[in-house]
Amino acid sequence: MSYRYYYTPTKPKEVEDGIKARSKRGAFASSWWAKQWISALERLVDKGRLSRGRSYARKGQVISVDEKKDGVLAKVQGSRRTPYKVTINITSLTDAQWEEVIDTLAEQAIFTAQLLAGEMPQDIEEAFEEAGASLFPKKRGDLETDCSCPDWANPCKHIAAAHYILGERFDEDPFLIFRLRGRTQDQVMSALRERRSGEDDFIEEKEADEEIIPLDESVSTFFQLAAPLGGFSVRIQNPAIKTPLLKRLGEANFVPKPGIEALLQSAYSRISEKAVELAYGEES
Repeated sequence: MSYRYYYTPTKPKEVEDGIKARSKRGAFASSWWAKQWISALERLVDKGRLSRGRSYARKGQVISVDEKKDGVLAKVQGSRRTPYKVTINITSLTDAQWEEVIDTLAEQAIFTAQLLAGEMPQDIEEAFEEAGASLFPKKRGDLETDCSCPDWANPCKHIAAAHYILGERFDEDPFLIFRLRGRTQDQVMSALRERRSGEDDFIEEKEADEEIIPLDESVSTFFQLAAPLGGFSVRIQNPAIKTPLLKRLGEANFVPKPGIEALLQSAYSRISEKAVELAYGEES
C-alpha cells in the first residue's frame, strides 16, 4: 500500500495590525537588488508554498520582521492561536572577503557615487565575485531558515511570507543586505573613503597652498571676483545617476504607486536637459 501526503488547506487567523505587502498582484519588489533577494527564495521553495506565502504577505499575516545579526526574526500568524516564529539567517562574509570587496569597489569612483546616492550599483556583484563571494544568496548553504510551524517542509509558507516582506524592505533600504552580510553602511562607506583618501589628500594639499584672507578683512570686496574667470573650466552635464536626490530621500509613504521617484523622474530629466541646453545653446 502506498501513502501520499495530501495538503489540507487551513484558514489563517486574521491579523488587525499585520505588515501588508505593498504589492497587490504580480511581482514583489521593484529595485533590481530586491528582486535578487526574492529570486534567492524562489529557487528554494516549491510553487505551492510560494503562492501561499505571497497570499499571507499580502493579507498582512506577517506580524513583525526584526533585524538581527546575520538575519531576521519574524512572527507570522497562521491558523493556530500563537503566531509562528520564523528565522532567516544569511552567512556573513569574512573580514578578508570584505577587504577584497572594498578594494575592488574603491577602484571605480562610480561605485562610491552610487552607494552615496543610496543606490546599489548594478555591477556590484562582480566586486563580490572577485573576492570569491556573493552579495546575494546563491546556494542553499548561504541561507538558513527555520519556522516553529508543524509543516515538514523548509522553507514553508510562513518563511516565504516573511521573505517577501523582507524583499520590500530591501526596496527601501538597499544597505540591509550589507548588514546581513556583516557590514553596515557606515563601515563600507568609511572604508571606501579611506581607500580613496589619497586623492582627497592631494586636493587638500593643493587648497592649503592658497592664501586664505580672513572674512573680516575682505567684507568690502566679498562679492567681487578675486581673479578673472577666463581660464575657469566648467562642464555642465546630466548626472551619472538618475534622480540621485530622490533615491537618497527614499520613497514617500504618502505617494501611491508607482512612487514619487517614478512620478518625478521625467520632470527631473527634462530639467537637467534644459539646463544643459541653456548652458551650451544646444540639446544634450
